[in-house]
Amino acid sequence: MVSTEQKLQLLKSGKLSAVDNVKQFLSAIDKDDQKGKNINAFLELNKNILEEAKRVDEKIKKDKAGKLAGLVISVKSNINTLGMKATCASKVLDNYQSTYDAAVIEKIRAEDGLIIGMTNMDEFACGGSGETSAFGPTKNPASLERITGGSSSGAAASVAAGFCDLALGSDTGGSIRNPASHCGVVGIKPSYGLVSRYGLIDLSMSLDQIGPLSQDVFGSTLLLSVIAGKDDRDAISQQSKSIEYSKLDSGNKIIVGRLKIKDIDSKIQKLIDVRVEEASKKYGWKIKDIDLSFVDLAIQTYYLLVYVEFFSGTRRFDGRRYGGKIEEACGPEVLRRILGGSEITKAEYGGKYYDRALKAKQLIADAFAKAFKDVDCIVMPTVPKLPHNIGEKISVESMYAYDALTIPANLAGCCALSLPAGKIDGVPVGLQLMSDKFEEQTMLSIASMIEKLG
Repeated sequence: MVSTEQKLQLLKSGKLSAVDNVKQFLSAIDKDDQKGKNINAFLELNKNILEEAKRVDEKIKKDKAGKLAGLVISVKSNINTLGMKATCASKVLDNYQSTYDAAVIEKIRAEDGLIIGMTNMDEFACGGSGETSAFGPTKNPASLERITGGSSSGAAASVAAGFCDLALGSDTGGSIRNPASHCGVVGIKPSYGLVSRYGLIDLSMSLDQIGPLSQDVFGSTLLLSVIAGKDDRDAISQQSKSIEYSKLDSGNKIIVGRLKIKDIDSKIQKLIDVRVEEASKKYGWKIKDIDLSFVDLAIQTYYLLVYVEFFSGTRRFDGRRYGGKIEEACGPEVLRRILGGSEITKAEYGGKYYDRALKAKQLIADAFAKAFKDVDCIVMPTVPKLPHNIGEKISVESMYAYDALTIPANLAGCCALSLPAGKIDGVPVGLQLMSDKFEEQTMLSIASMIEKLG
């Protein structure tokens, strides 16, 4: 497979036209997404993409094309994209067509990236398997009988199946990294505030971030460099250090914090340990086993915050302004979170429970900040177990446990990514890296070094 860097060079040199790049992907989608394997990654395709590609080719010929120069990008269906449906994979918004571009879409278009379509997801991002979509589950291209992981199921599958060069997802507690791990691709959860959320139909305002997925570290670094930055329409967004793949090198001494957590499949832990040891031997990294206080509170803290914030956010879906009334048209997982958030809100007693969750969130953030004073990154598996088969009955607790290792980064607000580490029984397994807030460049450098091990 051609790397993202090689593909970009082919496009910019004119050896591959943007039109031909698009046609190749449309052919693959027609063959394996709508027919054949029926992966079900896309909910809608961009009917104007070939015309858009022709315009990019003209810019390339004049040497005026942007950083993305004809690369093809899929978009999770909770990110507003002008003229296309942002359904959040729900019947509630089945007829909602975006009237504007989200900030990240504006930036992609400005750099001549081509939006190929809107991808499937867990309904309103409520889920960790890709199975709660109102339009059917997304199959894992690496193992068709298994889940992709969620909630950015279609985004990860579209990259893994070769339907696009890059993808955009959103991550509340692991929704980019979880499916990236299961599908064998790279996925980044940026630091909270690095990427504007303007135009995102969010699950949890205090946790959500939009981020990239790709087949390699270069692709995710490139897309992140495009979408990052201050946006006056999102009060929490801020300008940060530049992110450039050309700066990814191994010149610095690296100290890696290895975090061991119970209840992880021993085969997965062993695979991660082997990769870290390989990198340590080749690059001279120092490995330091660490403990993080309060991490055991992460799941309880996370779901209380998500339930309350999701309930509050869904009050706009009342059937009057747009879409249907959410309680009448949504699926069971969405309804569970709405009802749960409603009951917690009723029992608040002046913010008692939500306030305590925010305090626990701060304790976890402080623990990570302290750890990052001693290490450049923290490494662990992305998910604690292999993905289950589509339709397999598992408990709510078991489903929520998929995000046990990814949730802490969202609570801490730091950056994190999932990188392919190998396979177990033919199923991809992800290695997770976390670095301090706005230290994406450090994290990506370490990821690039691991990737180069092969």
